[in-house]
Order: sequence, then C-alpha cells, then structure tokens
Amino acid sequence: MKLCLFDDHRIGVVIGTGVVDVTLAFAHIPKASWPYPPGDWLIQNFDAAREEVEQIAASGTPLPLDQVRLLSPVANPGKIIGAPINYKDHIDEANADNEINHGKTYTELDKFGLFLKANSSLIGCSQEIQIPFADRRTDHEVELAVIIGRTAKRVSRAAALDYVLGYCIGLDMTVRGPEFPTFRKSPDTFSVLGPWMVTKDEISDPNNLDLSIRVNGEVKQSSNTKHLIFDVQRLIEYASAIYTLHPGDVIMTGTPAGVGPVAAGDVLNASVQGIGAMSVRVAR
Repeated sequence: MKLCLFDDHRIGVVIGTGVVDVTLAFAHIPKASWPYPPGDWLIQNFDAAREEVEQIAASGTPLPLDQVRLLSPVANPGKIIGAPINYKDHIDEANADNEINHGKTYTELDKFGLFLKANSSLIGCSQEIQIPFADRRTDHEVELAVIIGRTAKRVSRAAALDYVLGYCIGLDMTVRGPEFPTFRKSPDTFSVLGPWMVTKDEISDPNNLDLSIRVNGEVKQSSNTKHLIFDVQRLIEYASAIYTLHPGDVIMTGTPAGVGPVAAGDVLNASVQGIGAMSVRVAR
C-alpha cells in the first residue's frame, strides 16, 4: 500500500496515477488526551484502521495525483535519525573533500554514531527547500528512509523489521561547515520525505534497492542499498540500543557518493526502487 498525506492533511492511498481519500477510516479512532503519548497519531493507529482503509481505497474515486499537494507521509515524527557515513564510497568522497570533512577523517559509522535532525525541518515534496546561508554550500543527499511502526527498544537485528511500518524517499539536505551535523542538517525544509510511504509488505528486501537523484536532469547520485555498511536491520538495532523508537520515528539510512551543491531554482528528482520518484524545487 502507498499511504500519503495530501492537501489539508487528508489521508490517502495512492493507486496508479490517482489518490483515494481514506480519511474517514480514522474517524472512529479517538484522539489522544493529555499527556499525549509519544509518536505520530496516524502511524500509531494505522493497524487499527487498515482494514477500513483498504475497503475505502478499493471502492473510492481517485483524485488525479497531479492535482493534489503531497505532504510528508509522516506528519509528526518524534525523531528523525541520521546515519552520517553509511556508504564506503561516501566516506572516501568525504575524506577527499575539505568542504565536507573540515579536517575530520571519517572511518566507520560506529566510531561517529548517529545524529538527530530537528523535526521542524520536515517537509513534503510539494514544498520548496530553502537555502539558509547564501554564502555557504548546501548539498543534496538522497537516502532510503525507514518509518518505525511500533515502539522499539533494544531490538535484535533479527527482529528489527517487525518494528517497521514502511519506507519512503528521504532527502537529507546539508549545509557544509565545521558545526555538528545536528545544526547543519536541521534548518527548516532540510528533511524532505515523500512522495508517500510504501508499507513494508511491498518491499521484500530494503537492502537491495536502487536509489538515485538528478539535479536539473543530470544524475548526481546513483547506488543501491546493498552497499549500506549498516544495513536497515543493523541500523534499527543500533538506534534502538540508545533511543526508544516510537511510531512515526524516521531513520535516514545514509547517502552514497555523489553529494553536491544545489542552488536557488534547482529541481531535484529523487527515486528509490519499489517506492517511486519525487520532484522537489529549491526556492528561488
């Protein structure tokens, strides 16, 4: 199933070139009361509504996708977790480029750990990326994004995918500089998720998916998740050892070589096999 949020936070299922509004499937689910439980409300309650979602999607009249505004498929992630150096070719490229490494020597992911991106940096593909510092380099980084479906703490690698609801395309936009990654990767609009979430039953192996990004039509990054150093299961195991993962938390799995600067007006076309493609513009 391809689940999306569109227009005024309507909930939709994407079928072909259309989207069926299934918001009514969640009407009977009570809203949480104070103190609100951690996690995204839609993701928390998806399993309870899934049967009705499928029924409405099968009988509803789709709206053309090109006539709706796609938002991030996760509205309120508690955490957006990043893996900074999770492809060997990106480690090599980072160590060779002083604008990326700023004097650091990158070795292995478990020597540098993970980082958090502010959830206020989140947008969908219908919104525009804003460059915060005109005098500094801002790079694109295309990634597979993993959406957690239920609370996970200290889960094993073998059980890790049991805690996944689905996957989407992620853009981890990055300002280059000497500051910590959490600062440079958290400006508003710097976490792009979309175009929808594909539930995990449609992805037989998240560790064997082609991914790529084109900037103004030119291919800049092209790889496959089989080259991840920490694969999806290992990342969930690693992250859940230090964080409690809640429904709607997002793990950005890392980016391959080919990162590069973007400029005002650029159009980024990102794709991940089994998920689809999305187009995002850098604001003028």
